[in-house]
Amino acid sequence: MSREVVSTEKAPKAIGPYEQAIKFNGFLFTSGQIALDPTTGKLIEGDVSVQTRRVLENLQAVLEAGGSSLNHVIKATVYLTDLNSFAKMNEVYAEYLGEAKPARSTVGVASLPRGASVEIDLVATTL
Repeated sequence: MSREVVSTEKAPKAIGPYEQAIKFNGFLFTSGQIALDPTTGKLIEGDVSVQTRRVLENLQAVLEAGGSSLNHVIKATVYLTDLNSFAKMNEVYAEYLGEAKPARSTVGVASLPRGASVEIDLVATTL
């Protein structure tokens, strides 16, 4: 049972004292991702649909770097600054995780880093 740091250039670099993901005992635990462009490190502009898509693209890159995929996600946590945007977020979420149908929690929060509308973290099994 070893703890392995997972990192990829295809997702934004961590903006604090944490890793993009940790692989441990057959599981991959991602840090929360907001809609940062991996190239510029800046928050992308757009509504919650646009931001959710970027978040899930970032997470997909991290999962792949850790030897997993969106199809192996078993738990998701979604943080929204406006729960009225749930339907828009959910529509994009279903495009990426609809087949996997992981367990999920969605939490309304007052704010997120850099003014993001949505943040998502995942737990997946490794391949």
